[in-house]
Amino acid sequence: MHIGLDDTDSTKGGCTTYLAAVLLEKLAKFNVCFTDYPALIRLNPNVPWKTRGNGALCLRFTYSEEFEDQIKSTTMALWEEHSAVKEKGTDPGIVIYKNLEIPAELTAFSKKTETAIVTLKEATALIKKLGAEAAGFNSCRGIIGGLAAVGEILECDHTYELIAYRTPENLGTKRRVDEDSIFEMDKLTQPSTFNNVDTEKGRVIITPRGPDPILFGIRGESAEIVKKAYGLVKQLEPVERWVIFRSNQGTDAHLTRVQTLAALEPYSSVIAKGTVS
Repeated sequence: MHIGLDDTDSTKGGCTTYLAAVLLEKLAKFNVCFTDYPALIRLNPNVPWKTRGNGALCLRFTYSEEFEDQIKSTTMALWEEHSAVKEKGTDPGIVIYKNLEIPAELTAFSKKTETAIVTLKEATALIKKLGAEAAGFNSCRGIIGGLAAVGEILECDHTYELIAYRTPENLGTKRRVDEDSIFEMDKLTQPSTFNNVDTEKGRVIITPRGPDPILFGIRGESAEIVKKAYGLVKQLEPVERWVIFRSNQGTDAHLTRVQTLAALEPYSSVIAKGTVS
């Protein structure tokens, strides 16, 4: 089974990666066997509807049929609980696909969502064709991202991110992490980790600034290096949980080359060659 999740958060809080992290724990109670790291798929960064980073999530696992109904009901209940449906611009979506293999047309759909604009009509037509299940709130636009996360199996270049989450009582307060330890971690692990600090401004960039539950996130080339880097960071507040995600971050997956400037389309992510005059 593949479970795709997208757009449950809002500008006031929440985080779809946190929903995935909690769901991991809930599903483990049904003796599922995860077949991959949870996937954090960054879709087209230029879409005007994104909350923050336009990331969608996918969990993949095998399971015993006797637990299927419980797995689905637990997943749906948690998804509804963590979806900020009353907030403007939040359009949660979930996709459940039961199949060992990901068909080529679904992978192609995912690639399109990383580089261009995809309509909900396209997504729902493919869901119907594949026999998948989907649900959404408000405009249901999150169904597009959920399906895209299911289809992106990261066969090519990929990276990893370890995300540490805050305890509920600390949400909305200033994040407490020893900044000197982050600069030291960066020196000891680069270039195998990246985007830890802004050396020009002398600023830490692994800690978000918003009200979401992420304490910090470390990106790197392997699961082993981000785990090592995590151990080098001195946390000055408790961590509720941490999860390592496999991702297309830092791979330029959203960029496609165009031969002429006439090929540019609104919101597309491209590499174009030309002259500024």
